[in-house]
Amino acid sequence: MTQGERVKELRKTLSLTLEKFGQRIGVGKSTVSDLENGRRSFSEHMTKSICREFSVDYMWLTTGEGEMFIDSDDDFIERIDRIMAGEDEARKNLFKFMLELSDEDIAALDRLMKKAIEFTQNNKEKD
Repeated sequence: MTQGERVKELRKTLSLTLEKFGQRIGVGKSTVSDLENGRRSFSEHMTKSICREFSVDYMWLTTGEGEMFIDSDDDFIERIDRIMAGEDEARKNLFKFMLELSDEDIAALDRLMKKAIEFTQNNKEKD
């Protein structure tokens, strides 16, 4: 995967249009499109701007190694803010739904997620 393809993956993960993504890093939508499609090369300044603005791991963006995002509570809160400010209504509604759950509902959901992770790990080992 090229750096441009990773930028496109990032933008889609954040549910941002070319225009909204570009606004956040100070460029137009055509520049973002050119970067994503390999018609324009990345400057170091552009790469660092993307990492800083979207809490993206520099190594992931430049080489594809590691995780897309840098993890910390502040980064997590920023990601939620970006989702709530974005255009993806399904993601927004998921967060709104979570706020309405009782402690008992959250505990049940936590158990289900742990079982799903365990199931996935067990089935990966069999492949």
